[in-house]
Amino acid sequence: RVVAVLLAAGEGSRMGGVPKCMLKLQGVPLINRHLIAMSGGGIDEVVVVTGYYHEQIEPAVETFPVTVVRNPQPQEGQQSSVKLGLAALGTKFDLVLVVLADQPLVGSAELTELIAAYKKRPPGTSVVYPEVNGQRGNPVAFSGEVIAEMLETGKNIGCRKFIDANPAMVHKLITNNDRFI
Repeated sequence: RVVAVLLAAGEGSRMGGVPKCMLKLQGVPLINRHLIAMSGGGIDEVVVVTGYYHEQIEPAVETFPVTVVRNPQPQEGQQSSVKLGLAALGTKFDLVLVVLADQPLVGSAELTELIAAYKKRPPGTSVVYPEVNGQRGNPVAFSGEVIAEMLETGKNIGCRKFIDANPAMVHKLITNNDRFI
């Protein structure tokens, strides 16, 4: 069972206070493009985490079969949104993708590529992320066991920090697909 947390709680400070996920590409808001890609990419359940601009974002996703969780304190950063999204998923999943809602070119092909890399990962690894020309990309795939352990122990769920602190658990999907970055 593959699930995803779609992070859309950001302030858009580098965009002058505009919600990046509501920018349109070919007439479709980025967040909707992600949800369409997820439906075609083998994702069984999606939690969308909103925060800043929730009044604009939530109506844009209400026609999709997703759970919406509002981060009441988005100023606490991305990890607070990740934690809320994961908590909303429960525990009945094998794989969790943590997806950024402002990556306009990540489509169902990229999600399928990441899921396939996760399924073929080396034994002993529990996290897979794409890397393009030495640059980390997104989304990031986490095993259900790792997520359950982080939630159970109350560890700080910062994806990058976890990856950096646990290199033996991480597999890099080395790819030329620059849509991941």
